[in-house]
Amino acid sequence: MDLQAVRTFVAVTEAGGFQKAAADLSVTQQAVSKRVAALEQALGVRLFTRAPRGAELTIDGRAFLPHARELLRAAERASASVRPGSRPLRVDVIASRTAQSSRMRAFHRAHPEISLDVMMLVSMDTAVAALRSGELDATFRAVGAPGRPLPDEIESARVLDEPLHLLTGPDHALADARSVTLAELLGHRIWMPGIAPGTEWGAYYDDLVAEFGLTIEATGPNFGSDVLLDTIADTPALATFMGEHSRLIWPAGHDLRRIPVTDPTPVYPHSLLWHRDNPHPALSTLRAYLATTAGDCGAAGTWVPGWVARG
Repeated sequence: MDLQAVRTFVAVTEAGGFQKAAADLSVTQQAVSKRVAALEQALGVRLFTRAPRGAELTIDGRAFLPHARELLRAAERASASVRPGSRPLRVDVIASRTAQSSRMRAFHRAHPEISLDVMMLVSMDTAVAALRSGELDATFRAVGAPGRPLPDEIESARVLDEPLHLLTGPDHALADARSVTLAELLGHRIWMPGIAPGTEWGAYYDDLVAEFGLTIEATGPNFGSDVLLDTIADTPALATFMGEHSRLIWPAGHDLRRIPVTDPTPVYPHSLLWHRDNPHPALSTLRAYLATTAGDCGAAGTWVPGWVARG
């Protein structure tokens, strides 16, 4: 059904005549007549009768009017759902308890007027494809991972270097340390079942192992953070890495210890990615906010893999 003709029908009804409707729509009266005639032909009924005071609805016209108005409202809702500035800003974070998610919560507190739709797309390829198609406005990723070049139209900015902490149970050999150096971790088993081969965080930990000789095990199924924390609490021989800004909660009886890692401090480089032609007005607000909260990326005494983009 021609929505332009439906809109003209409603305009004639509200104006009470073809001439006034033509003025309201900024078209000729002939154009109004043609649109209404085309709609009547499509419906197979007469919608108006001519009267001394203008145009009056027929019985069929009165029956069609509420449906015509609902059609126009539905069309406006459909348009608004994808219109930049009307629809929520769609941002991808890898998981709900990460630094990325914390940054987005802080952004929401700073800009409550901006509607957000937070998504979780595990694969970088999926996230980049969504940026290119317009299904996604921004994603947080580690940029520069081997074999994962960004398309020319995708831009990025490094927005956070997150220090890694060692997480141990109370009976681990390093549990009482105020901090540990990377050299002191040699020979200790670090269990991280969430490392997925082919991901950017997999490439990060591969390089960490290669450069410092650490023992990182990704064996076994990944049953989530609760099972990981239970295992670390009950197994003195195991520890794990977690980001400084990760927000994990565990039972008080676990008595887990978060220990800063130093000399150098390994930091995970979070970058924001977006399509350079993305028109959503809130995207620039998000980028500006993250730029002001980025801190000192690439600071002295920190380590990232050589492939990490500096900007």
